[in-house]
Amino acid sequence: MHMSDQREIAAPVAEVWAALLSADTLLACVPGAKEVTGNAEEGFEATVVQKVGPVKATFKGKVELSNLVEGQSLTLTGEGKGGAAGFAKGGADVTLAESETGTLLTYEVEAKVGGKLAQLGSRLIDGFAKKMADQFFTNFQSALEGPAEAEEDSADAAEEAGEKKGLFKRLTGG
Repeated sequence: MHMSDQREIAAPVAEVWAALLSADTLLACVPGAKEVTGNAEEGFEATVVQKVGPVKATFKGKVELSNLVEGQSLTLTGEGKGGAAGFAKGGADVTLAESETGTLLTYEVEAKVGGKLAQLGSRLIDGFAKKMADQFFTNFQSALEGPAEAEEDSADAAEEAGEKKGLFKRLTGG
């Protein structure tokens, strides 16, 4: 299964890059993540609980980063085993580019599943994989930008009061 998309993130490229390499940010952004440990150099280990159709499983896996071109692109490759439910593996090529409002993040994702999960049918699996990718990048965007404000006035007031927005900024104190 293959999918691609892009996101406009209102944050500088350097901040987006640092967030992609942060275990804390990944923990906050991966849907169902219960634990993410490790670092960009050695890879990350993760525990993720997900329900796909009638199958609920705890996946334990590893994510490795490769093809790192600082501030420009990287490849995330991961595999998770969910016991009797089966396995999921895949990767994402992520590129960053400066834009008028911050950073344009583009991604291409390739994913495969096996075991009981594969028996659920490709439409269900493809829909779930797309939802997971969309949810991750939505969470990632919110972590950097802060939650979308219903009223611009409250966002402006928060900025004027000097409040920090975005999970990544809170985690890094930046």
